[in-house]
This record gives sequence, structure tokens and C-alpha cells, in this order.
Amino acid sequence: MSDGHPFRGNWVARMYERVRKCGYDSLTAFAEARPTASLEELADELGPDDIAAVQVFSGLVAEAERSGKVTRLVRGQLVRELAENLPDGWPAVLDDEVRFAVAEALGFWSAYTPETHKERVKQARAALRATPPPPGWRPLGPDDELLLTLLPDEEV
Repeated sequence: MSDGHPFRGNWVARMYERVRKCGYDSLTAFAEARPTASLEELADELGPDDIAAVQVFSGLVAEAERSGKVTRLVRGQLVRELAENLPDGWPAVLDDEVRFAVAEALGFWSAYTPETHKERVKQARAALRATPPPPGWRPLGPDDELLLTLLPDEEV
């Protein structure tokens, strides 16, 4: 049983127990059923008082590494950051306020990127700046056509 602190007790077991109670056999399946939910929203759904966003992401990275789907996880995390920071989709005009929201989304995306994919994400960010997506673009999952162009799968 948890005492309300995310890092006390066996948080991994606690998190996976909650995932199973939600009807999923993996954290990835749980998260992919909510592709635009932020890590904080996922953590809150699993346990608002004793599961943290960083724990959810740690579990997602571990599963992605085991299944060879880290690139898909990275694309999925961009979907989550864009949904949170640009809920109406990619802006038509980049005024100061919108430029900050774009920078925040891309910055958090980079921060949540595993070391193995940092360079690829840096290249994808540069591509987004050089050729912005069409206004209103709002990827709804990691298999979005533009995301697949920016970060194609390379794992086997």
C-alpha cells in the first residue's frame, strides 16, 4: 500500500497494478489509448497522489527499449507535448505568445527524449522550424504521416 508519496514503496509494482486494473497489459497500451494525454494526466489517472509523470515516462521508456520501439515513443511524446501546448494545432502565425508555446512544446519534447534519440529529435526540430507544418496540424498519435516523415522508425 502506498502512503501518498510517488517514490515510496514499490512504485513500479503499484503503477503496473493500476495499469492492469484499467484493463491494460502494458503501460504502453494504457498510454497509447490516450495518445494526446500529457504525462501528468496519465499519472493522475493511475494515482493522483502516488504516481508521478516521470515514473510513467520511465516505464514507457523501459517498455519501448524492450520492444525496440523507442522512436515510436519519441513521436508519441511529441504528440503529447503539442496537444498540451498547442491544443488548436500548429499556428498559422508565430507571434511572441505562440512562439513561446511552440518552444515550450519542443523543449519539453527534447527533455523527455532518451539520449539515444537526442540527435534525431534535434534534426526533427530543425526541420519543423525550416518548413513549418500546415496551420492547424494536430497529430493525434505517433503514426501521424508528418511525424513518420520527421522520425521514421529505424528499430527492428
